[in-house]
Order: sequence, then structure tokens, then C-alpha cells
Amino acid sequence: MSIIDQAGSFHLGDRNIKRLGYGAMQLAGPGVFGPSRDRGAALAVLREAVESGVNHIDTSDFYGPHVTNQIIREALHPYRDDLVIVTKIGARRGTDGSWIPAFSREELTQAVQDNLRNLGLDVLDVVNLRIMFDVHGPAEGSIEAPLTVLADLQRQGLVRHVGLSNATSRQVAEGRGITDIVCVQNQYNLAHRADDPLINALAREGTAYVPFFPLGGFTPLQSSTLSKVAAHLSATPMQVALAWLLHRAPNILLIPGTSSLGHLRENLAAASLVLPDEAIEELNRMADIAA
Repeated sequence: MSIIDQAGSFHLGDRNIKRLGYGAMQLAGPGVFGPSRDRGAALAVLREAVESGVNHIDTSDFYGPHVTNQIIREALHPYRDDLVIVTKIGARRGTDGSWIPAFSREELTQAVQDNLRNLGLDVLDVVNLRIMFDVHGPAEGSIEAPLTVLADLQRQGLVRHVGLSNATSRQVAEGRGITDIVCVQNQYNLAHRADDPLINALAREGTAYVPFFPLGGFTPLQSSTLSKVAAHLSATPMQVALAWLLHRAPNILLIPGTSSLGHLRENLAAASLVLPDEAIEELNRMADIAA
């Protein structure tokens, strides 16, 4: 048994995966743009993650662009039978590194083809539609047109399962009228908890929720409460944040990212971190403070 088995498992589509996975975004250059700072280290991180039992990797061909998928292929292809690679489409990168919506049929189709080619796959396990009405967070708007394109690609056999990223509850409901939605991937952490009702609803329905930015992402969360709890448990703030997410709901699947072997090992060790009740209560109150 690997250490991450202690975090348990949950289903993603028709696959049962470990709840502690790996996000490949940080393997690209600064700002998720351009080549990796250290390609050798990136390859080593991916290989150790899988050797440590990780069987869920999150990526996108617009990371780089193309950089993370090409590194994943170099590091891990041919892939283990139990490895689930989840990607996303719906955006492209400007020459200045900006994030630009890419919702047309041609752009979405090309994105699926790019992911297939760069990952070296014939079919993508899960493709999340990244909703881009607001690049900084979920915003209302109909997703019928782009999701219909993705559902068409699914019927063609290029995509097994479909998820949503940066989505509202209303968009999840709309999406389910078009195709089965196997996961929702949104920003969520100790202080950013707007999705609490959505997580609870998805848990009741048996649908996976995949939070990103467990420590705030590009603007890291600074919290004396988190630091105090981590020090008391002889853990790092990231380990505590990940352990809290694992405790939060059984349908939460984690994809912490790093380009460092040391940080990878620390993140995976969060699977064995047990939070006392008083620590959980203290951490739960962080949402009230942030609000």
C-alpha cells in the first residue's frame, strides 16, 4: 500500500481513482507560459508521482502551450493501464501569455486533436470544458454551444467523459441536459469557499469535485491560523490545506501541482495527515474571517 492510499478513492467516470492526484500546470514556464525551467526535474516529478501511486494527472494543452502534455508523454508514455489523464479545452494563449476564450467549433475540435497528439493518445479519458465568461472565476452564461461540440467529439469516440471547469451550479445543470458531467473543477480552498453548496450537491449525486489552488494559486493564502495549525501538527501549510480538503467531502479529488520533488513528497504525505477536531473547527472558521 502506498501512502496516498490512505486518502481513499472515488470514481471519475467509469474509473476508480485515488483521491490524491497531481496537477501538471507548474511544469510549464513562469505564468504557465513557455518551456519548463528544468525539463529534467519535470520528468522526474512525473515519474515519481506515478511510482508513488498517483493515477490521476490533470493537464491541458494550453499550459505552455503544449509544454506540459509533451513532458507528460516523454515521462510516462506508454501509460500505465490505471492512469487517468484529465485535460481541458476552451481557452488558448496569446503571444503575450494572456488567456483567451476559444469556444468555436473549430477551436474546440483543434484543442482535442492537439491534446491527443501531444499526449500520444487515441482517446482522452476526461475533457473538462473551461468556461471563460470570466477568466478569474465562474460567471453565468449559456454553455450549450461549446458543450454540444464537446459532446459531438465524445460521440465520435475521441473523448470518453466530459467535465466542467470554472462552472456555476446553473451551468452544471444545463450541461447535464446535454451530456453526462462526471466532474466539476473550480477554485476552492480554506478561505475561498463559495462552492460549498455545489460541493454538497455533487457529493449527494456522486459526482467528483476537483478543487484547484488549494493555497490560493498565483496569490498565495497568508494565514496565521493555517500556519499555527501546521506548526502544531509538525506539518506544512500545504499539507494541512490538502488534508482539510480531503476531510471536507468524500467526492473531492486533489490535484496539487509542483515542479519540485521535495514538494511532491510533502504533498503526497498529506494523505496520512489526521486533523484533530479542534484543528478542523479552527480551519473552518477561516472562511468567516476571509468573508
